[in-house]
Amino acid sequence: MKKVMHMTKVHELFVLEYGHSLELNRLNKSTAETAVNFVGRAARNNGVTARVEPVYGETPASAGTISVALGGQGGAGVAFLQPLPYYCGRDVMVLSPINPMSEKELLWWATCITANRFRFGFGRQANRTLKDLELPSKADIPQWVQSVDFQKSFNRVLSELENQSVKDLQNLPLEIGSERTRVEDLFDVVLGTNLELLRLTPQEDGIAFVSRTARNNGISARVSLIPGISPSPARVLSVAGGGSVLETFVQFEPFYSGRDLFILNPKVEMCDEELMFYAACIRENRWRFNYGRQANRTLKELEVPAKSAIPKWVYGSFAMTATQLKSKISD
Repeated sequence: MKKVMHMTKVHELFVLEYGHSLELNRLNKSTAETAVNFVGRAARNNGVTARVEPVYGETPASAGTISVALGGQGGAGVAFLQPLPYYCGRDVMVLSPINPMSEKELLWWATCITANRFRFGFGRQANRTLKDLELPSKADIPQWVQSVDFQKSFNRVLSELENQSVKDLQNLPLEIGSERTRVEDLFDVVLGTNLELLRLTPQEDGIAFVSRTARNNGISARVSLIPGISPSPARVLSVAGGGSVLETFVQFEPFYSGRDLFILNPKVEMCDEELMFYAACIRENRWRFNYGRQANRTLKELEVPAKSAIPKWVYGSFAMTATQLKSKISD
């Protein structure tokens, strides 16, 4: 017999309040210890777009609350658990739990809310309907939500990053050099497998399916191996030609791809840090594209720094970042 899932609404779990509606261009950015996170409608970096000086007369939203973007390009309906006090930009809702919740439970609810983002867009924001979104009931929270060990998972990944090799840094510039080259001079640019996810078979431990999303390294599902179709190889770049145009990720495992997704195979040997560097360089050109101008024809012609222009700080950055994060996790 199929289990009947009971539903609950957002307002039955949280108190919903509009954020500060501050404008970032009127605030002073800061890197001081006293700086406060500024959460906008971005769908990246936990919604944090800057760190700013404390604002006189404005009390930051509390740590342990969930921020939800009510509008914005690609961000409407995206929810994040905020671990630190924060200010909000315009059209951001702050959700405070009515009853005490563990961090793992809050992350679960943030994930459930974000799963409803398909309901919103430029023409339909979440201002009025967020409170009535239906979520699974507390009784239906999976057991693994409370048992998952974040610290163990984080430490495993960070240990792998710490072991990244560092190349000879002699004769490399301290900052990004001025020499430029075209994407096609560094990579073979080919169209991906162009598959439709709804025609594939989901499999929890299957092959990664990379689409045009800006989230989760572009991976939107895992699917069964398809007879006669080989996955794209690991250690290449995936670039969205449409959708979230020019979202670029390094794929560290074989994968299938959806429509309008390009695969960039390095023509010369590149370490993981160089691949990440070029993914960031390509992504920085997103402003050139939108729904009316996709990247299908011009991707290969984009100019990026030449290999000789990659700065020293790129190499060893994985290991340095991993060491710093491990010290914070163990605190």
